[in-house]
Amino acid sequence: MFRSSGAATRGVKILLAAFILTAPVAAYSQAASNKLTFEVATIKPAPDLNPVAMAMALQQGKLPHIGMNIQGTRVDIGSMTLTDLVVAAFKVKPSQVTAPDWMKGTRFDILAKMPDGATKDDVPQMLQALLTERFGMKTHKETREDNVYALLVAKGGPKLKESPPDPEVPAEPAAGAITLPNGGGQVKVDPRSGGATITSGERGTTKMAMTPDGRMHLEVSKVTMEQFAQTLNPLVDHPVFDMTELKGNFQVALDLSMETMLSVARAQGINVPALGGAPGGAAVASDPSGASSIFQSVEQLGLRLEPRKMPLEHVIVDQMEKTPTEN
Repeated sequence: MFRSSGAATRGVKILLAAFILTAPVAAYSQAASNKLTFEVATIKPAPDLNPVAMAMALQQGKLPHIGMNIQGTRVDIGSMTLTDLVVAAFKVKPSQVTAPDWMKGTRFDILAKMPDGATKDDVPQMLQALLTERFGMKTHKETREDNVYALLVAKGGPKLKESPPDPEVPAEPAAGAITLPNGGGQVKVDPRSGGATITSGERGTTKMAMTPDGRMHLEVSKVTMEQFAQTLNPLVDHPVFDMTELKGNFQVALDLSMETMLSVARAQGINVPALGGAPGGAAVASDPSGASSIFQSVEQLGLRLEPRKMPLEHVIVDQMEKTPTEN
């Protein structure tokens, strides 16, 4: 079995947590609704993300308190920055938010109750109201011509397999498995290898494992091309939009370099050491020529990422207080 260095292993575990915690975040529809607010919301400062504590929590079968968990009318938000909250509130990508840099470093835990009859689709609107009332948020919107990547079918056609039938998620977690919130399925982490298996009705089975050359091999058994584009978003330097016109669910696999994965963790505010313990870190992939592992992995699927220009709506934060009003 491949053994990575201590720093690399820590980095893998942290990024596994980042990938795993992507699944529970609620997906919102674009349907309009009447103006709603949380009935009650408690906001507290959250501690800085600690990679050692996160790795220990995973080994103990616990999920770090990160991201958004919606159960019934209860909304539990863990260690999200104000920038994260603006992204969720306006249903945009991080690159579409212009805000002071300090908003990316200040984290909060929020516990809120939705009014009866509200659903997860109403949460963004209630987050906007919360940020306005408790943090004095003021924003405006602008449409800008942005650099994006179009996810397209490559010459020669796609090399994708259709997804197998959905796996059956056990009602009770298997030994050593962690149940993900929001119906996200179950995840089992191997702390020795840094690998993990996620079983989810929505995404089938997701497997992550280290390769002998030190890369992270990611396999997803069920994903639409729109979902695949969303998976690529944090791995490249511009937003990715699905323009393949491929319908249905497919199996996909990606090989990601350790440098790319650690840079994603750092972009999320996780203080992960560089490979070999050296300071600093690599930038997120930005080479459409195929030199980076991400672009190569996409090409192996019979797809490609093409740089383009596209008008995108941006949210400009004109005002935001650093501390909320009292609970």
